[in-house]
Amino acid sequence: MPDLTTGVRYIKGVGEQKAKSLEKLGIQTLRDLIAYFPRAYEDRRTVKKIRELEDGESACVEAMVADPPVSQRVRGSRAELVKVRAVDGSGSLYVTFFNQPYMKNSLQAGEAYTFFGKAEASGRRRMMVNPLVEREGARALTGRIVPVYPLTAGVSQLLLSRAVAQGLDACADILPDPLPEEIRREHQLCSTDYAYRQIHFPGGDEELEVARRRLAFEELFLLAIGLKKLRGRREEFTCQPFACTDISDFYAALPFPLTDAQRRTIGEILADLAGGRPMNRLVQGDVGSGKTMVAAAAMVCAVRNGRQAALMAPTEILAEQHCRGLTPLLEKLGISCALLTGAMPAKARRAVLAEVESGGAQVVIGTHALISADVRYRDLGLVVTDEQHRFGVAQRSALSAKGERPHLLVMSATPIPRTLALIIYGDLDVSIIDQLPPGRQRIRTACRSGEGRTRIYRFMDQEIAAGGQAYVICSMVEENDAVPDDRKAVTAYASMLQEQIFPHLRVACVHGRMKPKEKDAVMTAFSAGEIHILVSTTVVEVGVDVPNANLMVIEDADRFGLSQLHQLRGRVGRGSRQSYCILISDNRSEEAQARLKIMVQTGDGFQIAEEDLRLRGPGDFFGRRQHGLPALKVADLSCNMALLKEAQQAAAGLLERDPDLEAHPITAQRVEELFQSSGGAMN
Repeated sequence: MPDLTTGVRYIKGVGEQKAKSLEKLGIQTLRDLIAYFPRAYEDRRTVKKIRELEDGESACVEAMVADPPVSQRVRGSRAELVKVRAVDGSGSLYVTFFNQPYMKNSLQAGEAYTFFGKAEASGRRRMMVNPLVEREGARALTGRIVPVYPLTAGVSQLLLSRAVAQGLDACADILPDPLPEEIRREHQLCSTDYAYRQIHFPGGDEELEVARRRLAFEELFLLAIGLKKLRGRREEFTCQPFACTDISDFYAALPFPLTDAQRRTIGEILADLAGGRPMNRLVQGDVGSGKTMVAAAAMVCAVRNGRQAALMAPTEILAEQHCRGLTPLLEKLGISCALLTGAMPAKARRAVLAEVESGGAQVVIGTHALISADVRYRDLGLVVTDEQHRFGVAQRSALSAKGERPHLLVMSATPIPRTLALIIYGDLDVSIIDQLPPGRQRIRTACRSGEGRTRIYRFMDQEIAAGGQAYVICSMVEENDAVPDDRKAVTAYASMLQEQIFPHLRVACVHGRMKPKEKDAVMTAFSAGEIHILVSTTVVEVGVDVPNANLMVIEDADRFGLSQLHQLRGRVGRGSRQSYCILISDNRSEEAQARLKIMVQTGDGFQIAEEDLRLRGPGDFFGRRQHGLPALKVADLSCNMALLKEAQQAAAGLLERDPDLEAHPITAQRVEELFQSSGGAMN
């Protein structure tokens, strides 16, 4: 009798080789298999007449093969085509199969079949290429809602679909339910076996919605319990409160007054440091809102209490920038700083390591080098990570492990709606710096079509002649990225600008496939003013300050999320020059235009983030970022906010009645599994 831990290789039709392919999808056991949910669905229930088919739509057609299929070779290649004409009384459908020679004998003239595929319409002629075909009335591939799964080499939709069906037959009845019966009844949720069957093979729209709601609630419920337990565990720890929290001389040493939002955030941090429990705080602030000064205040407080502070940045160039900016201020207050990066010469590195170990370096600024095995701190009391989403939970934990329960401050310039921030960073307290320093000019933003590119280039030339510098952002790297226009490829675009448009200027490019040292060399040259135009992918989204750069041009702006566009725009406007951002897009769809209009209308990152969440869902915030929390397979946070609140209330109620989940072992086990899969955040 199989159970949930049975390997998928024992399923009929899978075997050893297919099991290896499935393993690439994270599927090893029957449990993994039935929890591998479809990414989309194809509705193959509606049957259309041939004449009703519209260009580009996927639909079913029931038609009779009018003539015997004909096969032919494609001239100059080994490819073989099979062509057939089918009719249904309303017209003819011309079907072509590529490299499926067996279709010549599979289809019989005079027999009726159901064809499902994407229609091509040209005048009155209707065509399909490589459609699914089955005998009329068979209903194995058509006549129902069909799941569409993410695939990998060696795994087809049919294989996965059949394997899931067998997996469900084998173990759906023995699936443990992590939702207590009383919660299921109270929130009118279906049983777990019904949910799994309907999410994979829905009987209809209503059944699919019932299954989705149940599984989304379950995810959010388990997540809410895990986050509450994380917070509870953190609150169990105690540490020596920081006694000296008077930093008035820090304020006096600053060359400018801090905003009310900065002062409020510093007040929250100082209260944490004096509270007797390790601080775990996220500081969110728009680009240029002054998060670094807030971190500096915390570091001053740590050093005044005899502890060391470490600031970890995602790149060497950003670490160096922090060091250059903070060292003069901190040294004025009698605090010593050291820089530690992976690219340092061995002799210099040994000297810094000795300073860190002896405590001579009171503030250490660096990259991942800060968590290297040979780095020993005398007494690390505060850890600051910049651009939190660039670090995984493991890296954050590794730096914290260098000290005895140090305080943790994480900073992010990615504006995230508060509701989402409390979920992504659920084990952290959240501070938001929602003011920009006075005198900071708004970046003038405009949206233009590609036809206006000549005028844009002329404007670039004028701004650079006046002493400015420009970024040009592309969405692709090389010509073979399946984008028909080479202009959108970074390397080709940079060459075109240099040779055809700006031969009198210096143009360079940077992208994610370059080695870090190469990237840093280009960015350093741009920062020094040796490069006039930098063509880049989104690798500059988080990077070095170039106060002289005052023009940002973003190609194919409609391809980016609003929050990412806002991050990119924040690369300019860091000096005294009036700065500009030009969004180029030829996408005239209503949705694309509405999104870009928001960018033109506001510079408020949090307002933009709310709109992005509403329009695109949470993908742009979660994306590939290592926020360290479990990925949600079913729940959509942009649409499920009401369900989230329901699940959070249910989780809070259960933990009130059973704080250690002793009476609910299945729930406890699922919560543990969920957080283990995200890097051991529950440990």
